Amino acid sequence: MKILNVNALLDPVTGGGTAERTLQISRALMNKGADCRILTTDIGFENGSLPRLDGLNVTAYQCLLKRFYIPRVSLASIKKEVEGVDVIHIMGHWSVLNALVYLAARLMQKLYVVCPAGALPIYGRSKILKTIYDWIIGRRIIRDASAWIAITEDERAQFEVYGIDRKSVIVIPNGINPDDFPETDAQGFRKKHGLGNHPFILFLGRLNSIKGPDLLLEAFCRGQEAWPEWHLVFAGPDGGLLDSLKKSSAASAVRSRVHFVGYVGGEEKSAAYRSAQLLVIPSRQEAMSIVVLEAGITGTPVLITDQCGFNDVSAVGGGMVVAASIEGLQDGLLAMTGNPDKLKIMGQNLLKFTREHFLWDHMVNRYLELFSRIVH
Repeated sequence: MKILNVNALLDPVTGGGTAERTLQISRALMNKGADCRILTTDIGFENGSLPRLDGLNVTAYQCLLKRFYIPRVSLASIKKEVEGVDVIHIMGHWSVLNALVYLAARLMQKLYVVCPAGALPIYGRSKILKTIYDWIIGRRIIRDASAWIAITEDERAQFEVYGIDRKSVIVIPNGINPDDFPETDAQGFRKKHGLGNHPFILFLGRLNSIKGPDLLLEAFCRGQEAWPEWHLVFAGPDGGLLDSLKKSSAASAVRSRVHFVGYVGGEEKSAAYRSAQLLVIPSRQEAMSIVVLEAGITGTPVLITDQCGFNDVSAVGGGMVVAASIEGLQDGLLAMTGNPDKLKIMGQNLLKFTREHFLWDHMVNRYLELFSRIVH
């Protein structure tokens, strides 16, 4: 089967979990014998160096306007990309590339499925432009699909705004590949960032409002007396909040215990997870945090908000789920940092749960079953 995965962002620094998810799905499909290709833009690797593609066939169009991910490509070129495939897998939503692929698919009567991965709600910046996009073409992209994929049960409801019955939406969660997170030198990460032997809380993701790092920093500052030995590490690229977070940290009594280490990837990311005592995901909105799975496969317990779409971590004893607020996070930090021995048990519970339910090697079979069904 020939499959075309479409995602405007493939660079893990810019695209975060969505880019990582695209790479992992594509590799898993290829490992199952599928002819899998990726259509994307060159954002993040304009110098021609594509990230960790492992033999995947990738077409990366030059991006003319990074702010809106506008590719330098014609509809005729897109048609050439889609003409030889059996099914197209469109990921995300707010993308000119997605719109062009949709138009080409309709012109050539190609089947396609959509997986917004939490992108459907109009949230954050460019609300007016997103509304216009939906009015012009976005709603048609969703409505005309041959199948609809949600990554959580809760995301099903988001399709109803576009006129899709939630019962028609198939849930296929995110997955993880254990080989991407090898055992590595955790002490090296601590030494590099001046953490010594202090226990530390890890935030990993874009420093952007939707991810809630400001909520976590304020919760950490307010409860500083309850965890005097703990440090807080922000690992991730700037998404608009880095300056304000640094200013808030510098003005606080915990400034010597807050660290901004920038983007981490590869073995350094694995080392960050394995050396942290606790991962916190303070998101204001998230479909299903792939960071939870990364923490799970490394045995790191998690504290997440109830907006992360992964409440199972509490049910399996792999962490805590709290309200997406300063008070909720403060209460969660107090409960989890106060019992270090229990943290280790939580980490092992989450590791077991992740290995049993979320490995891409098994999850990708559900994609292949879906693609085969709509094609035949």
